Amino acid sequence: MTPRRIDAVLLLGFGGPTRREEIRPFLDNVLRGRPVLEDRYEQVVHHYEAMGGRSPYNYLTMRQAEALGSHLRRIGIGVPVVVGMRNWNPYLNDTIRQLARSGAQNVFGFILAAHRCEASWERYQAAVKDARSELGRHALRVEYNSPWHMHPKFIEAVAARASEALAQLDPSDRERATLIFTAHSVPVPMSDASGYADQIRESACLVADKLRHDSWTLAFQSRSGNPRDAWLEPDIGAVLPEFQGRPIVVVPIGFLCDHIEVLYDLDVEAQKIAREADVKMVRAGTVGDHPAFIEMIARMVRERVAAR
Repeated sequence: MTPRRIDAVLLLGFGGPTRREEIRPFLDNVLRGRPVLEDRYEQVVHHYEAMGGRSPYNYLTMRQAEALGSHLRRIGIGVPVVVGMRNWNPYLNDTIRQLARSGAQNVFGFILAAHRCEASWERYQAAVKDARSELGRHALRVEYNSPWHMHPKFIEAVAARASEALAQLDPSDRERATLIFTAHSVPVPMSDASGYADQIRESACLVADKLRHDSWTLAFQSRSGNPRDAWLEPDIGAVLPEFQGRPIVVVPIGFLCDHIEVLYDLDVEAQKIAREADVKMVRAGTVGDHPAFIEMIARMVRERVAAR
């Protein structure tokens, strides 16, 4: 591909509350009129409160942006890296307005989700479209990243985090441990329409192959919505008791940083189930700002920009 100059890199993220009084307004933004049971809503409020009333998502995403900016400068690409959140500050529409005021015309938008479905992909594109429409004739162009759930550098980063977790086990446990890859559950029709579950399985298979670890399985977590509706299964909570007396490493391959759905749903809820079932559970870190993951994004940017 002939490199094309771009004026900025925009990381598109989910966002999260930064203090206790922001929890409910944030969740209302996330739902935007979509129905959810009141009990589930209050459960999620409790999860945030139990974690100190805030999410580290924004901070960790900013770290990813800083790491990417530093990497790009090292390879001679001096474009700014900015962050726009769909559900909280810094809001995506504010970031896009600031880019337009700075004179940016062509922006590379990187959606922070490895596996695509309507919730993790199209909603972000729709938010960008709405933000651009507010600019009228001053609207900038946004070009999106190509699929990367099988990118060698992403696989390398996930495998490195899983390897770090395996190293926490005794050598004998390490050899017989099962890797349980997890991702956010979504409604089955949404997954079927996009191939979401297949993408997750493809990523997990590549990571297991890289680690040369044959014992692995896939589970889902953090489901919401009407319990009568079909969502992706099995749930991590139902899978864990099957490994009674055995070691497992949970690899949250569907998440890019350690936010609430990792810190609470896995480190608190799943860990409690594991203890009660006599399962030795270790949780792998998310890719975060792992150098291989940052290098992957930088390679995508380099394909689209002429180095200065």
